[in-house]
Amino acid sequence: MTGPVLLVIAHGSRDPRHAATVQALVRRAGALRPGLRVETAFLDFNLPSVTGVLDRLATEGVREVVALPLLLTRAFHAKADIPAVLRQAPPGLRIRQAEVLGPSPLLIAAVERRLYEAGLTPGDKSTTGVVLASAGSTDPEAIAVIAETARELRRTGWCSVRPAFASASLPRTDEAVRALRADPGVRRVAVAPYVIAPGRLPDRIAAGAADADTLADVLGPSPELARLLLERYEEAVPVPQPVAVAGQGLRPLAARARVRASASFGAGIGSAKPSYSR
Repeated sequence: MTGPVLLVIAHGSRDPRHAATVQALVRRAGALRPGLRVETAFLDFNLPSVTGVLDRLATEGVREVVALPLLLTRAFHAKADIPAVLRQAPPGLRIRQAEVLGPSPLLIAAVERRLYEAGLTPGDKSTTGVVLASAGSTDPEAIAVIAETARELRRTGWCSVRPAFASASLPRTDEAVRALRADPGVRRVAVAPYVIAPGRLPDRIAAGAADADTLADVLGPSPELARLLLERYEEAVPVPQPVAVAGQGLRPLAARARVRASASFGAGIGSAKPSYSR
């Protein structure tokens, strides 16, 4: 094993399909990177808990962890819940919180994959309106990201794309479906759940799609999502400094396409955001 352990943190649900889907996604991501240790934990409802996994890793001698929120937007769970639970990590365990998954072109690709799997084709784009239905949030930043994601999906060629929400925000899925029906350029309406795993809110999205022509599946263990987990991990791992090679000047030890600021918990890993030590 090389590099910090990747700890994927999901919200959790009473619906058994949720944990099964999360585990399938994490396994797929792990299969893409042999040698990388990948663990899964849940904030609520399911086991193992985040604190339980961190305690076990520390007991096993692990010293560095990248904690990846399995979230599409940076709302309350990413800003408050996850940082709070990471602060409870055992002393000496160094943890870097990675960025949430969205926004990303890989998520747009995953949404389109699910729409095609539901029966649509690229040739249907110009006459199909899509409802991008997310779980919902009261966080303005999260709502803005969903709206921008809908615009990015529209730019790929769909006739119209409207965001919708299963809770906390408006419009609801059924309202967005009716609005697209009233659009003279839309011949068919598809609902694309912008959620990772099944559960209560995705079921609410499905109920709201009753009058749509097509209902896609949740993002689940799509190959695009699995790749995105590893991308966020790589962004969170510190970039090695260049080293001098005799006769060749400075050369980087490793290349990174992009590095995003991420929070650091514990000691020993620098960050553009505050670090916390116990």
